Amino acid sequence: MALVLLFTQKAISDGDGGAMEKDHIKGIIGAIVDYNSRIGKEEKVAMELAREDIYGYNNQSLVLHIKNSRRDPFQAALAADDLINMQQVEAIVGAQTWEEASLVAEICSQARIPILSFADATPQWATERWPFLYQASPNQYAQMKAVAAIIQSWEWYRVIVIYEDTESVATGVISPLSDALREVGAEINQLVALPPFASSSLSEELGKLKRGQCRVFVVHLSLPLALHLFKLAKEMEMMEDYVWITTDPITSLVHSINASSIDSMQGILGVKSYYPETGDHFHDFYHRFRQRFSLEYPKEDNHEPGKHAVQAYDAIRTIALAMGESNMGGSKKLLQKIFSSDFQGLSTKIQFTDRKLSPARIFQIINVMGKSYRELGFWSEGLGFSESIDKRATYDNSSMKTLGQILWPGGPLYTPRGWTVTSGGQVLKIGVPTGSTFKQFVDIVYDDHSENNFSFTGFSIEVFKATLENLPFHLPHKLIPFYGTYDQIVEEVYLKKFDAVVGDVSIVANRFRYAEFTQPYTEAGLVMIVPVRSRESNKAWLFMKPFTGAMWLLIVIINVYNGFVVWLIERNHCPDLKGPVLNQVGTLLWLSFSTLLSLNGLHSNLTRMTMLVWLFVVLVITQSYTANLTSMLTVQKLEPTVADVESLLYTNAMVGYCKGSYVRAYLETVIGFKRQNIKNFTLPEEFAQALRSREIEAVFLEAPLAKLLLAKYCKGFIEAGPRYKIGGFGFVFPRGSPLLPDVSEALLKVSESGKLRDLENSMAASETCSEVESNDEDHRLNPNSFWALFIITGGTSTVTLVIYVFCHRWNVHDSMHKHKTIWRLMLAVMKYWGYRKRPFSRRVSDTASPRSYPNASNSWAQV
Repeated sequence: MALVLLFTQKAISDGDGGAMEKDHIKGIIGAIVDYNSRIGKEEKVAMELAREDIYGYNNQSLVLHIKNSRRDPFQAALAADDLINMQQVEAIVGAQTWEEASLVAEICSQARIPILSFADATPQWATERWPFLYQASPNQYAQMKAVAAIIQSWEWYRVIVIYEDTESVATGVISPLSDALREVGAEINQLVALPPFASSSLSEELGKLKRGQCRVFVVHLSLPLALHLFKLAKEMEMMEDYVWITTDPITSLVHSINASSIDSMQGILGVKSYYPETGDHFHDFYHRFRQRFSLEYPKEDNHEPGKHAVQAYDAIRTIALAMGESNMGGSKKLLQKIFSSDFQGLSTKIQFTDRKLSPARIFQIINVMGKSYRELGFWSEGLGFSESIDKRATYDNSSMKTLGQILWPGGPLYTPRGWTVTSGGQVLKIGVPTGSTFKQFVDIVYDDHSENNFSFTGFSIEVFKATLENLPFHLPHKLIPFYGTYDQIVEEVYLKKFDAVVGDVSIVANRFRYAEFTQPYTEAGLVMIVPVRSRESNKAWLFMKPFTGAMWLLIVIINVYNGFVVWLIERNHCPDLKGPVLNQVGTLLWLSFSTLLSLNGLHSNLTRMTMLVWLFVVLVITQSYTANLTSMLTVQKLEPTVADVESLLYTNAMVGYCKGSYVRAYLETVIGFKRQNIKNFTLPEEFAQALRSREIEAVFLEAPLAKLLLAKYCKGFIEAGPRYKIGGFGFVFPRGSPLLPDVSEALLKVSESGKLRDLENSMAASETCSEVESNDEDHRLNPNSFWALFIITGGTSTVTLVIYVFCHRWNVHDSMHKHKTIWRLMLAVMKYWGYRKRPFSRRVSDTASPRSYPNASNSWAQV
């Protein structure tokens, strides 16, 4: 029965049906497929099932004529001509490649017959040239975005595209892939075009790729050519540490690959068009397709339908429905009905925009492993990666790492780097600028004994060597001197004459047009250096500087206090300490300072003890004062001759900069100096001479260079004005260089380990000096330095005063008894002083009788 059914379907499809069939015919459809390919076989079986379903659902009889194109555009054109002229078809479906579709579209347009092409990409101009051409397969532009998203996920920056050398691929794949990669910061490193049929040149092409550095390949080939490619790649050991990403022409047929062929594809990532395999209609189609396909092609290992099968089924159904609605209204009416199609097909929603099927938005990411493949997840345009596409799905728009563990080619546990440092004994050509103003950074000397006839030294070279030691791999390289400007050497990297640049190259925005930089390994900033001058102000009061105001005040207080104690105790033994109040005050002040010179003349042991301690404190304070004043007179106070940039601009002053650097443009365009007021210099000595002779008023240098200049001429120049946050030195690499992330990471390790700081100190060690500026307040002595001494001398004076008072307490008690109040005691003291001031001859005639104050003279004298 199966054989009878097959022969019956064959007769119908060839247009040899009986008269009863012809009586019910409502449309004749032609199809052009490649019988020898898996795609053509799936399309043929799917079209036949679609014709049967149309008759079963709508009682609509169709005649289907299928012609073999043999994947040859010329054969496809002949088949189209035969279908139109001999079979009288009303529409044609098929033409898998754009080369086939373009020829068939020309013939169909002349005959006014609609054609639904299966080509993945149709140029915009094609639909305008051939109004009867429709693209029946979803546009694959979004697929290239999915590929770019995969590359971004693993931080690969360069890829090699291997594609079939046909016009459709060049226009429909390369351009959108390049745009998609550029959006994620990557680029196409190389394009490898292969002829449509496998040839001996494939081994040669793979050999060239193996000798290169890039290890990420995007493969867009037909399935037979791709299988041949992967077989050779495995034989040439180009799987482990390589990344292979396949596009829909291969991935959509991965289910049909036999076990021996899929063994050479282990670890490959693929982007596959997604269509929901759900619903009763699809399940019915799926089971019928497997049965029919296994009967017609028993030698095929797998009988499941793929993307091309469901697209062919939907295309036949689209034309059949349009024919049923047009009611034989002619080709123009049929064309309008096809354009207005709107129904849910097996693969997608059938709607046409600009005579193209709505583009695909969702793609499946697969990983080839074992005898089949594993579905990792999905990528949706505008949403990103997800493990599922239901309403509860969680999307990640930046990385596919959330989709789970991936089996990479060769089975490594780590993710392939995507590139190799060198191959075939090649070494990196690294340019070194020769125009460095400060040889401490880069110094190049001709050396007959060196391998390259040059020896390279300096801070930048040492930092680069330390960076290489922290790389996780060996980096063969060769340093090459370059005698141009810094801008020119960066452009040489863009022109691929150098693989990198090492030296004192500033990180400037306009240089990113040609290359990329590591993080800066020096301090960033633009510094203004000016001459210094002595600070002459406030010299008259310099003698007050060694002590702070609080210190001077405390010295005066403790001095007066000690003098008061001495005066009070010694006044009974010295007539000079007695007399009028003003004389007493003057005598007290004089006594405060005169006793510092000698202990002679003191009668009481209490005052001797007080003054002995005070003399010791004075000796310490005096020596400290002398030492600090000497230090202040020795250290020269300096200040900049120019306070800020505005004063330079206002006075129209001349300024300098390093020849060949970017600083000139910055001074002119940003700060506002006139071109004629900017001079360049090539040596540090030239800077110094020009500043001293006032040929220029200031020089603008990058921060690391300014440090060296100040280290060498620290007594004559000083930093002034604001520091502009620009620049910094970095290593240069081509845009998208795979080395850049690893070198930047290694440079960070050098900095974090302290090695970079040690190199900086070593560079400036021979030219360092003390700081020019000093703060007076930091050197002035304050009471905090002498508080213990002040407590000792003050305490000693207080103790002697207390002892003196208590030793004479009986006199005080007697006085208090006679004068009941403090006020009376004070009046008595004042009266007593008045009595003592009068001449002796008049004391007897005083109003107060001596008998009224017995022992008054002796008592108060003792007090």
